[in-house]
Amino acid sequence: MDALRSYGVCLREPALRSPRLRRGDAYKRRNVQWRFPRAAVLPNFHLPMRSYEVKNRTSTEDIKALRLITAIKTPYLPDGRFDLEAYDDLINMQIVQGVEGVIVGGTTGEGQLMSWDEHIMLIGHTVNCFGGSIKVIGNTGSNSTREAIHASEQGFAVGMHAALHINPYYGKTSLEGLISHFDCVLSMGPTIIYNVPTRTGQDIPPCVIHTLAKSPNLAGVKECVGNDRVKQYTDNGIAVWSGNDDECHDARWNYGAMGVISVTSNLVPGLMRELMFGGKYPSLNSKLMPLIEWLFHEPNPIGLNTALAQLGVARPVFRLPYVPLPRAKRVEFVNLVKEIGREYFVGNKEVEVLNDDDFILIGRY
Repeated sequence: MDALRSYGVCLREPALRSPRLRRGDAYKRRNVQWRFPRAAVLPNFHLPMRSYEVKNRTSTEDIKALRLITAIKTPYLPDGRFDLEAYDDLINMQIVQGVEGVIVGGTTGEGQLMSWDEHIMLIGHTVNCFGGSIKVIGNTGSNSTREAIHASEQGFAVGMHAALHINPYYGKTSLEGLISHFDCVLSMGPTIIYNVPTRTGQDIPPCVIHTLAKSPNLAGVKECVGNDRVKQYTDNGIAVWSGNDDECHDARWNYGAMGVISVTSNLVPGLMRELMFGGKYPSLNSKLMPLIEWLFHEPNPIGLNTALAQLGVARPVFRLPYVPLPRAKRVEFVNLVKEIGREYFVGNKEVEVLNDDDFILIGRY
């Protein structure tokens, strides 16, 4: 408060000091003494964006308890803007089918194609509409520590329950640099660290995770290296979610994973819930494997975007550089839906094979 009072004084003091001119005195400019105005700057006065308000905060233990988290798709309008109506419908389908959390603006949600304004807006929208029914985990990671800090501050400010952070990609750093990068964001709130070397070009080794696990805000790891790595962490009491849908059943029931952060659950959330909650279910796992293999035939989210368009859940709009799967694969998807059962998939329209000219590809939006 003393600093604020001095701030007010700074503003009230006159900036120009000049001698009082009496009637009849000659006005001489050389006698006017100029004094520099005192700038309204308070040294060391800082208003942090971070909030320590505990209302609506989620504990790290609450995040660790999640079993099924969907890396949610972001649908688009024909002009490339977010289709929030379709997005809300998709989130509602996840909630009804028992999904416990969503990753907003992750790789599947095409956060890499969003501006940060779009990104934070979508996190805030999701919290505002669904935060009481499902945990909202915002992907606020970046290969720039400065951006990761700023985005995480904004994400927690708009109410996200936890953050997802990837290691710096392309411009890779040292192991010490990884620890310093994650340390800068772990203090803000519950955090899941995402290890996917096929995308980042750099593995996050266990020695880094064990160091970071000293922070009470480390909820766990989304691990894509494989189930042997999953077991390394679970044997040491570190929570792990499988990042590979084709391995998640065994990760959950044989290697101690908490659950899965899933792409496939966008399409069949109810079946993925059974896989995570119903005990060992190898027959269901085998039944879903052709769908999972189809989804990842090309880099994610190409398959998912194509599938949701053919189910009528999202418009057939792609932000480039993503393009739909070729017609032969689109026909294959329709057959997979019929084999598994249309009733298990999201949406209520009949699945159809879309033609090439049904899709809209957008480069500028």
